[in-house]
Amino acid sequence: MTKAMQISIDKAKILMEALPYIKRFYNKTVVIKYGGSALINPDIKETIIQDIALMKLVGMRPVIVHGGGPDINGLLKAMGIETKFVDGLRVTDEKTMEVVEMVLAGKVNKGIVTDIETQGVKAVGVSGKDGGILKARKIEKSGVDYGCVGEVSSVDPKLLLSLMDNEFIPVVAPIAKDDEGNTYNVNADYAAVAVAGALQAEKLVFLTDVEGVMRDVKDPNSIMSFIHADKIPQLIEDGTISGGMIPKVECCMAGIRQGVNNVHILDGRVEHCLILEIFTPEGIGTMIEK
Repeated sequence: MTKAMQISIDKAKILMEALPYIKRFYNKTVVIKYGGSALINPDIKETIIQDIALMKLVGMRPVIVHGGGPDINGLLKAMGIETKFVDGLRVTDEKTMEVVEMVLAGKVNKGIVTDIETQGVKAVGVSGKDGGILKARKIEKSGVDYGCVGEVSSVDPKLLLSLMDNEFIPVVAPIAKDDEGNTYNVNADYAAVAVAGALQAEKLVFLTDVEGVMRDVKDPNSIMSFIHADKIPQLIEDGTISGGMIPKVECCMAGIRQGVNNVHILDGRVEHCLILEIFTPEGIGTMIEK
């Protein structure tokens, strides 16, 4: 057997390793929260889009909910509009909200759609306002008025289901409205949780700028590949999960409570991180199981 033939056989074996996962997740809904370095770094971005296209082509039903903070900040700065944050939330007046909606539902959303369709897969970009997908209520806490910042109060998945049934990948901008038609900027992580819950997704994947949940934050080799949801409170209490990882894990737990079977925290800075996590036995991040 020639060396070239052996290399080809080895490649075939790698492909066959993915077969059980392709069977298991065929026709299953996977909601991907797309943001961070995965959305900014052009080299990583290309591999993420390729992964999503492959997921669709092997029979999965991906849905994307995206952020876009850096693009918003850039345009606000170019327009001379001051950005103010309180407790991690952007204080958003009506003028700022116009820019936020323009960037998220326009530039970022349509850019993702274009990238996906370049891979030969159909996609449609929508805002949470379209078809009443996301309803929101105004956020007010600690006496602070955040302006046009909201939290999801309800989800109507009919439009998303219609797009998916017609072989489109929905790409959702986290903009919502209330019953009076007021527009709100919604945290993309929790918009993804709400969408995943309404679709009863098999998986919810957060592309982040961290490797996953680690037993020892100083040891990158201590990533916890699997965590049962009922173990999370103890891991927070004993300090294994601490600092900035706590809100990430709490967001994952919100997805579990809404009916998602598995929630993943993935390092979106790694090329082909979606394929590595979903279609290989080792994975690369942390999966929280119901």
